[in-house]
Amino acid sequence: MAGQLIQVDTETVTSAVASVTLTGIDSDDVYMVAFNNVAPTVDSRALRFRITKSGSADTTANYDYAAKLFRTDAAFNNLSGTNLTYYELESGVGNATGEAFNGIHYLFNFNNASEYSFVTFENAGLNLNALFIGKQGGFVHTVASASDGVQFYFSTDNIASGTFTLYKVV
Repeated sequence: MAGQLIQVDTETVTSAVASVTLTGIDSDDVYMVAFNNVAPTVDSRALRFRITKSGSADTTANYDYAAKLFRTDAAFNNLSGTNLTYYELESGVGNATGEAFNGIHYLFNFNNASEYSFVTFENAGLNLNALFIGKQGGFVHTVASASDGVQFYFSTDNIASGTFTLYKVV
């Protein structure tokens, strides 16, 4: 994946919003989403992720994932799930000073209507208990149809801050 990044879409949240949707995937290239300093309006919320079809989040139970959770206070954990309606990036995201979540996701097969959309991810952040947590893995959206973007949102309440950027990798 060596090459250049071409910015496709970006949003910086400075006042509370329910979700952030980034679209513009229109080729078979690999795409990358970077997000940083993401925090909820209310403490202890789960940051979630969905794929968009024609600009709208797909809420069907077609998200499968596997990941390794890295913790600074305990042993690492293996995580997995199938037939979910979203992918949960992290639970327990806090909103106090310094508590925020960050990550990089690589998006594969998004524009291909004959293949599943795949995502590999690396996430890290300081949670509501001042515990540094990271997660690495991947997920697949088990629907063979074209995807044009991604959506971020919290389980309840709003996104208070964060910068979200979609890039094409060329």
